[in-house]
Amino acid sequence: MGQEFGKDDVARDAGEKTFPAAGLMSGGRSDAGEDDPSVNPRDYVNSLARGLEVLRAFNRTGRKMTLSQVATETGNTRAGARRILLTLVHEGYAVTDGKLFDLTPQVLELGYSILSSKGVWDIARPFIAHLSDDIQESVSAAILDKFDVVYVGGTQYHRIISVGISVGARFPAHCTANGRVLLANTPAENWDAMIEEIELEKMTEHTITQKSKFRRVLKEVRQKGWSLVDQELEIGLISISVPVRMSSGELVGAINVGVPSMRMPVEQMIETILPKLLATTQNISDALKTGH
Repeated sequence: MGQEFGKDDVARDAGEKTFPAAGLMSGGRSDAGEDDPSVNPRDYVNSLARGLEVLRAFNRTGRKMTLSQVATETGNTRAGARRILLTLVHEGYAVTDGKLFDLTPQVLELGYSILSSKGVWDIARPFIAHLSDDIQESVSAAILDKFDVVYVGGTQYHRIISVGISVGARFPAHCTANGRVLLANTPAENWDAMIEEIELEKMTEHTITQKSKFRRVLKEVRQKGWSLVDQELEIGLISISVPVRMSSGELVGAINVGVPSMRMPVEQMIETILPKLLATTQNISDALKTGH
């Protein structure tokens, strides 16, 4: 997408030694270090605190924001907010069309180790393990990072032939069941830009590489609420996935079951695995509501 601000802006702003004085940040976090007698002022980095507050502002509002809105939300001056936003854009953590700013999935890297072991997936883990035992197949959980899926948990069921994916593994989203579920649930207003930018790499002879067809597939996935991919990532592998949501409906990731095609046909995946996947994600959603 077009950008009014570029790398030259970032470099020019980087030359300024300090950020201008700003008012109180939301929640008072940014000034805590200055007021806390246990923190040596020389050990407290104001610019870092202000940058973190900008990241939190996007999380609180859940929307794209203008420069003025970011400044107001965080208590920064426009000049200070501008430098922080341009730095985030330069480092790949934010994007802008020249007016509105938004965060990119790259911010997930900042908390990936926590996300993979605590919170949502910590609560989901026993439900995923129970599903794996029930169907005697491996189950994996994933999140979206731009156009890749990153696996953050799961249970491997040990068979002579099994499908196991380790935590931290990364695969193209366009040809995986988890990836399609997550892409299909991105805001509809982002689809044109997303489909224009995504590279539909041909992984096997079955991989969908036509963007018009890919859009139709995503639309179907969004309508059905689940995705099945038949040998598009790897020959001999079928995978089916459903989204994982908070009780509020907020999407947090997806879980999938992958099996060798020689062991289970597509029809059986839909008839026997899909209902259990859907029941598992409902149980996870209910557990997230209560916190256990």
